[in-house]
Amino acid sequence: MTKKIPKRNDPCWCNSGKKYKKCHLRSDERGETTPPGMVIKQVGKPTVAAGSISPKRQVPDSIVSPEYAKTGVAGGRGPSCKKESEEEISRMRHAGMVAREVLDTVLAAVEPGVTTNALDEIAHLSAISRGAYPSPLNYMGFPKSLCTSVNEVVVHGIPDSRELQEGDIINCDVTVYIDGMHGDCSETVLVGDVSREARALVEVTWECLMKGIAVVRPGRLFNEIGRVIESHTDKHGYSVVREFTGHGIGGIFHMAPYIAHFYEPANKARMEEGMTFTIEPMINSGSPNCMIWPDKWTAVTADLALSAQFEHTVLVTETGVEILTGGRDPWFLRG
Repeated sequence: MTKKIPKRNDPCWCNSGKKYKKCHLRSDERGETTPPGMVIKQVGKPTVAAGSISPKRQVPDSIVSPEYAKTGVAGGRGPSCKKESEEEISRMRHAGMVAREVLDTVLAAVEPGVTTNALDEIAHLSAISRGAYPSPLNYMGFPKSLCTSVNEVVVHGIPDSRELQEGDIINCDVTVYIDGMHGDCSETVLVGDVSREARALVEVTWECLMKGIAVVRPGRLFNEIGRVIESHTDKHGYSVVREFTGHGIGGIFHMAPYIAHFYEPANKARMEEGMTFTIEPMINSGSPNCMIWPDKWTAVTADLALSAQFEHTVLVTETGVEILTGGRDPWFLRG
């Protein structure tokens, strides 16, 4: 697949609607995305095609919603993800716990023949039954309450009418807003019997998440997270997606700092006690490069190779780290 080289003021090749200079120009220059004009050899055929999308689900007025719920316009990235009081940390713990409960409810329903739209309905109803707003809904216009990324879809897949197939892998990404805080987590699960290749990728991606979390402590450089993740993927011949990263989280869905899952020697930012952020490595079995569907959300691997992801929201404690979104074994290891 080949992309035409845009001029600085032309629309970006990714169909975001932004000018190239405001979108992928810099990341293309750094080699973080597929450069215009480069041909990426496809290692597989598409397994996922866009299906029909049901109408946007409604949230009761009684549930407190984030600032973008009605307008689709997200607030600023915020001054800091650091929580200065035990009360704020307590609310983050609650948001993380609710996100975990919702995600477990969704993952329990994954099986061949289930549509991703049905999983979205489960996530939506599970969130509002707990008094939480499903954070993805209308965030920058996102039409659903859950992200479902199947096989070659890296991130931000929109739930639709496609039925899950035996042998698929699917990442379900849940975020909820409750008590004025967002909790964010995701898992990749196996749909029935999957190939040895697919299971190995999922296992390594889980290991990457846990290795990244293990280095979190006050005073540690953020780039240590990316260093250990990238080192582990290199050992297995996989690649780390560079276009999407983790992020600070709290009263605002996405806030500073960004958390790279690849090593950045020049990044000298340090972790501080009280910070809350996500670690969410996206690991590809082939090229690290991504392409964006015309829906402006769904990111797929440029070579159509498999991709997997796991995510936790974490808190930097006085002596190390606390996982706010549940520390149990992932679903693919249970039973």
